[in-house]
Formats: sequence, C-alpha cells, structure tokens
Amino acid sequence: MKTQHKWLFKPRLRARAFGWRGSNLACQRLKEAASEIRKVAKTDLVTAGDGVVALMERFWPAFQEIDTSSGALGGMVGRVQEELLPILIAARPDQKIRNAWLERLWQAIEDDGVDYLSVSADRWGELCASTQVASEWADRFLDPLRSAWSGPPQRGYFRATSVCLSSLLAAGRHKELLDLLALERLPFWHDRKFGARALLAQGRWEEALAYAEGSRGLNQTDSAIDAACEQILLDHGREDEAYGKYALSANQSSTGLATFRIISKKYPDRDPRQILLDLAAWSHDPGRWFAAAKTARYFDLALEFARTGRTDPRTLSRASRDMLDKDARFSLETGRLAIRRIVAGYGYDLTGLDVMEARRHFMAAAHVLGITTEARAELLAIAAEYPGAFSELLIRYSSESTHTR
Repeated sequence: MKTQHKWLFKPRLRARAFGWRGSNLACQRLKEAASEIRKVAKTDLVTAGDGVVALMERFWPAFQEIDTSSGALGGMVGRVQEELLPILIAARPDQKIRNAWLERLWQAIEDDGVDYLSVSADRWGELCASTQVASEWADRFLDPLRSAWSGPPQRGYFRATSVCLSSLLAAGRHKELLDLLALERLPFWHDRKFGARALLAQGRWEEALAYAEGSRGLNQTDSAIDAACEQILLDHGREDEAYGKYALSANQSSTGLATFRIISKKYPDRDPRQILLDLAAWSHDPGRWFAAAKTARYFDLALEFARTGRTDPRTLSRASRDMLDKDARFSLETGRLAIRRIVAGYGYDLTGLDVMEARRHFMAAAHVLGITTEARAELLAIAAEYPGAFSELLIRYSSESTHTR
C-alpha cells in the first residue's frame, strides 16, 4: 500500500469542518471524495481501500455539527458507502493491513453519534474478506450480544449487533445465527434479514420466505420485507406471485414515474398499462401516476388519473406546456384542469404567476385547435364558479385578442 498517497478530501473533511447549515456543502464534499477514491481504484485498489477507511473515519467528526433533519446528508452518506464498500471488499492487502482497516472502522462505528456507518456494519462479514476473520469478529461479540438479548429488556441494545450477525453469516455459522436471533424479544427485520439470508444460503428458500413474513410487526418497514420476499420469489421463478404479492409495495421510489419505471424494468413481460392501473388502485391516489402515464403515452389514462386523483396543479400546467406540439387536445385538457384546480384552492404556495402560466398554456392549445373564443368563454365560466383573487386575474385577461405562446 502506498502510504504516502496524499488525499485531497482529508483536509476538507476535518473534525467540525461544517456548521449547522452545512448539509449541502458536506454532500458536495462527499461526492468529491468518492470521485477521488474511484479514480485511484482504477489503478491501485489497496490504496483506494485505505482511502475508503479514511473517509468513513471522518463522517462523524466532520458532520457532527450539521442539522441533518432533512435527511439529505444521511442519504448521501449511505449512498457513498454503497458505492465505495465494494472497493474495500475487492482490495487484497496483506492480512495485517486488512485487520488494521477493520479495527479503524470498528472504532469509527463506536464513535459514531448518529449511526452514519450502519451500512458498513451490515456488510461487515464481506469486509472481513475471509470466513476465518469473519468468525473471529463474530466470536468477539457473540457472548455480549447473547447476554444483551437474554437479560432485562433495557439491556436489549448492543452497538455491535449488525457486525456480529453479519460476521456469523459470512463465517457460515448459520445455526448459531438463527439460534441467536431466536433470543430477540420482538421481531426486528433489520436483524432478522441476516437469518433469512442464512436460510437462503442453505437452500431453504421457502423457509426464508416464511421467516421474512414472520418478521412483520409494530414499527417494522413493510416495504423492506416486501422487497426481500419479492426477490426470493423472483430468484426461484415465481414471477406472478412476486408481482401479485409484493411488487407494488416493494418498489416504491420518490416519484410515481420512478416507481413505474422500476417495476416495468423488473417485469418486462407485464403490460405497462395494467401496471399503472394496479399502482393507482393499490395507492388509492391515481393522481400520483399522472406523469408516469403521460410519459408512457397513455394519455387517456393520464387524464383519468389527473381528474380522479390529486395531481399537483403545477405538474398539470407543465404537462400542458410540454405537450402542446405533440398533442394539443391533451395540452388543452391538462391546462383546463390546472386552472380549475388553482382557482379552486388546490396546491401549495401558488401565486398569480401560476394561474397565468396555466392560462397561457391553455390558450396556446386552444389557438392550435382553433377554439380560442370558446376557450375564453370557458375561462370566464370557471372564474365565475370559483370567485377569488385568481379568478379575478382570469377575468382581467379574458378580453385578450392576441395569442401568446
């Protein structure tokens, strides 16, 4: 290992380098550090591995003063670990260096004030890079964890829980792992996922599925359990069952469009239109899937979702603008709906500019369709139906005789 390598990220991520509002800058520094490490990894995995450890040692010291309530920094820290841990796992230093890395990481986990390094703890067995080392780390924490779970309820928490369970799994000590998990008073999927993986490693996939299902309970994340169950069924050729039982809940993303794309990619033989209909029925909010239906060019479905759901007026207004040259009728319908929603009081922090933008897109579509006069009359009717400041704007501009695009 080239110990003389000078990492640029180290001084940028010194202890208490960021203040209360430093989340955005910290995320940027993490991206830069990850990029620097990836570049080194192309030619020297061991040096890059040492860089990964050095970066993770700096998470808590550098970020402890930051307001993390938005979740942005925590999410970035997790993504950086998922991206860089394979480098650390793939590196092949001598055992002395590997042991030193693990000791440094464990110290960082012990010092971690907000559990930034939970991703690394979950993959500890892989980081050990051998069954022997993994077994040694399991033995290091096995008795204390067993004691914590066997003692009074207030002693149930143990910081090295994931490290121990992951190490037992990597060491192939599956029975010990399952016996240990049986001591846990309440099913906790974050821990029991290791038990499901132990059963899978033994080829007992049906038992693994039942074990995962048995992990449900108060304060459990059903979507994570659903994702594990879905993958088990997919891996064993049970696609229909995976879709019917788990796909819709297991693949939820930040937007309806992203969710639809994930499911469509995972189930390429499924009718995309039916996937959208299933999502709308499952979520009880068809409006969330408006953008997905529009992007998939199911315009009739998109309009149905918008009319029966809670699609944001600004989303509808943008759709009216973007679709003008492709489908003027669709542009007109979404523009009308955007205006109606705005003047009726739906949406958040709307301004007069929003209603005028929606009106402009609506009138542009009407001009293309040759129904400008009818469109102006319709705007007056909508304004009369919902009196208010936004409606007054519509009335004020209803006498416009020129088309503005």
